[in-house]
Amino acid sequence: MLHDLARAERIRYERRQAAAYQAGEEAAAHLRAALALAGLVLPSLGNDGPVGCRGLVRLGGCSTDLAHRLADVIAAGAHALQER
Repeated sequence: MLHDLARAERIRYERRQAAAYQAGEEAAAHLRAALALAGLVLPSLGNDGPVGCRGLVRLGGCSTDLAHRLADVIAAGAHALQER
């Protein structure tokens, strides 16, 4: 019985890990697409894999020029949302 419980817990953990990995893939793809609409590319953007059953997106490094452009796009979007 204890063995079955441990196996069941392991299966649940593996499912949560798989769901977290998929969430990371989807979030990275969503962000990549949004950045592309603004003409921006983060070269090292990607799924960083699940950690503790949580999906993580690796943003990585970028040039200072790209960081400023990204900040401008985010600020413009935030202002547009506030004006709604």
